[in-house]
Amino acid sequence: MDLLLVLLLFLLLAYSSYKFIAAWTTPNLASSNLPPGPKPLPLIGNILVLGELPHKSLHRLSQTYGPIIKLSLGHLTTVVISSSTLAKEALQTYDTSFPQRFIPDAVTVEGHDRLGLPWVPLSPLFRTLRRIYSMHLFSAKKLEATQDIRRESVRQLLSHVKECAREGKPVDVGEIAFTTTLNLLSNTVFSVDLVNGHSDSASGELKELVWNIMAVLGKPNMADYFPLLKRFDPHGSRRLMGLYCRKLTDLFERMIGERQKMRAENGRPRKNDVLDVLLDLCENQGEDGIDILLVKHIFLDVFTAGTDTTSSTLEWAMAELHRNPEKLQRAREELHQVIGKGQCVEESRIQSLPYLHAIVKETLRLHPPTPLLLPRKAVKDVRVGGNTIPGGAQVLVNAWAIGRDPKVWGEDTESFMPERFMGTEMDVKGHDDFGLIPFGGGRRICPGVSVSMRMLHAMLGTLLNNFDWEVVGEGGECLEEKFGITLHKAQPLKALPIPIPL
Repeated sequence: MDLLLVLLLFLLLAYSSYKFIAAWTTPNLASSNLPPGPKPLPLIGNILVLGELPHKSLHRLSQTYGPIIKLSLGHLTTVVISSSTLAKEALQTYDTSFPQRFIPDAVTVEGHDRLGLPWVPLSPLFRTLRRIYSMHLFSAKKLEATQDIRRESVRQLLSHVKECAREGKPVDVGEIAFTTTLNLLSNTVFSVDLVNGHSDSASGELKELVWNIMAVLGKPNMADYFPLLKRFDPHGSRRLMGLYCRKLTDLFERMIGERQKMRAENGRPRKNDVLDVLLDLCENQGEDGIDILLVKHIFLDVFTAGTDTTSSTLEWAMAELHRNPEKLQRAREELHQVIGKGQCVEESRIQSLPYLHAIVKETLRLHPPTPLLLPRKAVKDVRVGGNTIPGGAQVLVNAWAIGRDPKVWGEDTESFMPERFMGTEMDVKGHDDFGLIPFGGGRRICPGVSVSMRMLHAMLGTLLNNFDWEVVGEGGECLEEKFGITLHKAQPLKALPIPIPL
């Protein structure tokens, strides 16, 4: 093992020397306009500044060097944007200069970098996938048609929490939100529950599996910073990602195979769910004709991003409300008045709950699900904020830092204040000034934002409208974070539900 490490370091040094000489002898006309940043160390550059919570480390650097900074991460030039004004320039004004993703080495397993919507380059396939998502998964018509599925998912959540209350059992808030979202998606896609209720151990296993995928994607990987190391997979990121993704795709293959067998039997009624629609497209030779392999990659994206971001956001919201009981009381009074005590929150009533909306937005401001969004790649030199972002650079937008920009939010940016959104039209889709972009912006905004927001409001509102919550352990007071490509609470929030007298 020691010999291998020495060999790797030797090869890395040789490669670095070559790149240094090449960079030294090649004119860089834009260098004087590059963004400021900390001085890089020899060979490794600024890798050490990232730390375990890169979004926080980069926020601190922006307070020293400004809202756009340049880092040298090994041989990878990285530009970090930490202001809403510059984020709007990059994601909207100059969107065509950043149309591609920077592809982490871990994403390349199973060809997901070529077939997964978040990573696929702009191409006919990208446009096909966008049409599939916008027309068959998350269109307004589809969301209306699947409203009963979401209503039933929330009712099952309420029933489970009531049972826990009767038995005096605390609930893991993140886990019950994950199970609810998982079964909602699986009923929309496959017309079945993937896990058998909230007590099924399979839910916890799937939750851990999804988190592991997000954690591997979010951790700094030397193979991304030193291309020579890709073949060695130094952190095992590609190996682990392959293992985790295959577990999910095996599940999807089984569901697809069972449906194909059912469709082949005469007289069996169609489910007319997402799977049936996608299998129809697989048989279609027209513009949106796809294959089974692509279907599995669609499901991989839907079930990882869809479950993880929604459940973690609900857990953060409940934790913040526990620490701010006066905000919780105001939300509950609104719910009691508009919905009535002990009732589920119906989607048709969500627009009548402005303070609940404000709570969700404030949670997303402080705890964006993807704090650094997904990395972009500059396809050519482009000027943003008076600085040149060189072609080939990785571009990160620090949504976590933007949510704490005093120029947008005032001086008290760390306080949980839903009131800051009352009477404003700011949304979460970057339509305004890009001050709140938890789901990204531009043409690569998360396509599932609409269904995620519906579920967040319905689940959170129902839990607040029916129960008081007595937090167990330190998960309520502790707001420490666990970093992956998504942002989790380091300590899960566990609480005892206490029914509110009717």
